[in-house]
Amino acid sequence: MSSEEWGKVAIVTVSDSAYNKVRVDRSGPVLVSAVINYGYDVVRQMIVADEKSMIESALIELCEQDIPLLLTTGGTGLSQRDVTPEATTAVMDRPVPGMAEQMRRQGMAHTPLALLSRAVAGIRNRTLIVNLPGSPKGAVESFESLVDILPHALKVLREPFFHHDGDKKQDDTAL
Repeated sequence: MSSEEWGKVAIVTVSDSAYNKVRVDRSGPVLVSAVINYGYDVVRQMIVADEKSMIESALIELCEQDIPLLLTTGGTGLSQRDVTPEATTAVMDRPVPGMAEQMRRQGMAHTPLALLSRAVAGIRNRTLIVNLPGSPKGAVESFESLVDILPHALKVLREPFFHHDGDKKQDDTAL
């Protein structure tokens, strides 16, 4: 499997004001630039309102397109309208809690408010979904906190029978 295959990314901005065109989406474009700078290919970008059902539908649609990495930005805070983690949890098959823990841990180096993030990460089918903060700076910093582990995570998720055993690869059928 080539990095071109697992290097595809979709970005979903969750924001009532951007969706209703009251405010320009700032985090989505900044995140697109950061993702591209790290060698990923942004194949889809969309904006949805802070509505659980709308977020769930967007996540499901993108996962059905078999995009390896889906990043959301926004809706991870404490306000009543922040429901991105709930929508993500509702559609994921398996959680990947270490990623959200890493983002919060790294975020603490920049602001104590990072502990208020309710972001989650998880898998639906063969897609890794990661919630990022809604601020442009927070979204990029959170993405960057995961950048070193993403290639391995996506490779393991996308390649059947891949097991990390040092640098060896083995086939499940041989076990």
